Amino acid sequence: MSLILDTRLRIGIQTIHRRTEPADSPWLPRIDELVELVRLVDDSGYDSLWVGDHISFPVAIFDPLLQLAQAAVVSRRLLLGTSVLLLPLRHPTPVAKQVTTLDHLTEGRFILGVGVGGEFPREYAACDVPHNERGARLAEGVTVLRKFFSGEPVTHHGKFYGPFEDVPMNPPPRQAGGPPIWFAGRKEAAQRRIGRLGDGYLAYVISPDMYRASLATIGEAAEQAGRGSIPFGTGHLLFTRLDHTYEEALDRATETLSVRYAMDFRKAAQRYCALGTPAMVAERIREFYAAGVRHVVLDLLGPYEQKADQIEWFAREAMPLLADLSGGQ
Repeated sequence: MSLILDTRLRIGIQTIHRRTEPADSPWLPRIDELVELVRLVDDSGYDSLWVGDHISFPVAIFDPLLQLAQAAVVSRRLLLGTSVLLLPLRHPTPVAKQVTTLDHLTEGRFILGVGVGGEFPREYAACDVPHNERGARLAEGVTVLRKFFSGEPVTHHGKFYGPFEDVPMNPPPRQAGGPPIWFAGRKEAAQRRIGRLGDGYLAYVISPDMYRASLATIGEAAEQAGRGSIPFGTGHLLFTRLDHTYEEALDRATETLSVRYAMDFRKAAQRYCALGTPAMVAERIREFYAAGVRHVVLDLLGPYEQKADQIEWFAREAMPLLADLSGGQ
């Protein structure tokens, strides 16, 4: 096995800085509202805070790097990450400057999750990026990022970016070599790319068995690339809803995800989500841990106004059930 996994389970929250249901009036969050939510995640004992990314989405969503810049000021403890930044929609050189800046603002508490998205082709059209080039652009974009993260002047002659020569960018990131780059991806080609290039894997909408199989594919690709035994981060964005019964949780999850992804999500929710009582949700997380997940990122579903209650409920009743995996008391 070429992938060296941590033993400790870490539990994070996918940002609630977005409205999950359509509204008749514009969403105008207050600064205090956003700050209080970050403090709630921190004070409740979670390990990390993550944010998603879309240029165009059926529900209101903010820019992820700007959100994390604010969160870094509020919490001096939480690990912060993108889940995931759609790198092909952006030129990697200014992204390298933004990510480097954020690595300093977080004092090195940053994981850069990247992916291709693709569920909404119109956002690719709006960014003047061919939809069918997203995988290749991601791979080359990461190459450009890592060159700039080295702290040395960068020369790059690629298919999509460049040519440019001897371009310095200072300062280099806080973390040596830059923040860890974790990749999303469910298809075999994407997973083999992760094995060749990635510092970690960040999945979503898959089952524990699918996660286990994905890690095997990634590990095989890493070995074939000659990477040897490498420390490797394993994360999973887990759609979660706490409720008094499984059926109630399934109904709320289906409502939220069907709006978010503009499709009927009920069958997918049954297959991929963690739903029900705190004990039921904790058991589902154990299944993912057994499959190799070490960073569980909870996207707590339901009306936006209930997110704080869900965060507190999980911390109060589900988190203690996982203390043997997380190192808690």
